[in-house]
Amino acid sequence: MTSRRSRFRLMTLLTAATCLMSIASASAEDVIVHDARGHDVTIGHPTRIVAVGGALTEILYALGVEDRIVAIDSTSLYPPQAMADKPNVGYMRQLSAEGILGLHPQLVLAIAGSGPKETIDVIDAAKVPLIVVPETFSEDGMLQKIRMVARVAGVEARGECLADAVAQDLGWLRRLRAKVTTPPRVMFVMSLLDGRAMAAGRHTAANEIITLAGGVNAIDDFDGYKIINEEAIVAARPDHVLAMERGKEQLKAEAVFANPAFALTPAARARSFVAMDGLYLLGFGPRTAAAARDLAARLDPALAAEAARFKPASLTINCRQ
Repeated sequence: MTSRRSRFRLMTLLTAATCLMSIASASAEDVIVHDARGHDVTIGHPTRIVAVGGALTEILYALGVEDRIVAIDSTSLYPPQAMADKPNVGYMRQLSAEGILGLHPQLVLAIAGSGPKETIDVIDAAKVPLIVVPETFSEDGMLQKIRMVARVAGVEARGECLADAVAQDLGWLRRLRAKVTTPPRVMFVMSLLDGRAMAAGRHTAANEIITLAGGVNAIDDFDGYKIINEEAIVAARPDHVLAMERGKEQLKAEAVFANPAFALTPAARARSFVAMDGLYLLGFGPRTAAAARDLAARLDPALAAEAARFKPASLTINCRQ
């Protein structure tokens, strides 16, 4: 009975969403966006957007269109008022179709990797435009992300304003990296469970932020995030251990360096453990150059004075009108 009621509610939401989209598409000029799934998605001028992905929410706020956001996901922690003001549809990889469609969105704007697939399929079946934004951990990827979100929101000029500010910050960051003589070896540790570390390899946000900050990833023999053994930790010889700040589950330096393998590393001898806000560090949104600046100063004290002179334009520019 419960399952039957749930299916009935979902079908009602699908019908309502389809009708709403028909009205919206008939009353607005169409825009076609080629998204990360390879789909050409037709949208009008959406005023009811569900934003899934912390960087996407951050960009929408920076562009001054937060009034069009009807809900966000649990990774959308910045700016702080987003979490306070907007309904939350849950974690980006565990989305509920019913929870999203119940908000009658005119657009779901989601970062690549959002799901699960079953939820995505139901949203597609409801004929609600779903645009999946590529997640490319690179300088160009950040700029393309900003421009794509701005185009979707119909505020291309504001998007160029923000992209130009971020590009300026990235240029300054390149000049800062040029002053690095010996790149420090950095290991990003996602978690430490039963003495086993999950570390970031190539093609990850952690790998790229380390590179942007003038360091090198101490783990370079696999892609993604993997559990590594004690021998691999010792062989990596990290000068620094990098982690995310995430409340009660946050890694602590004491726990990491008490591990027998980490105790043998240069990082343990120097007691060099760096923890930073997860979205700021790994979100690859407008503030990423500022995060890389902060990380560079902590990895290499010789850069601290120069980094302090870097005032990121992306943190102060007004691209909201």
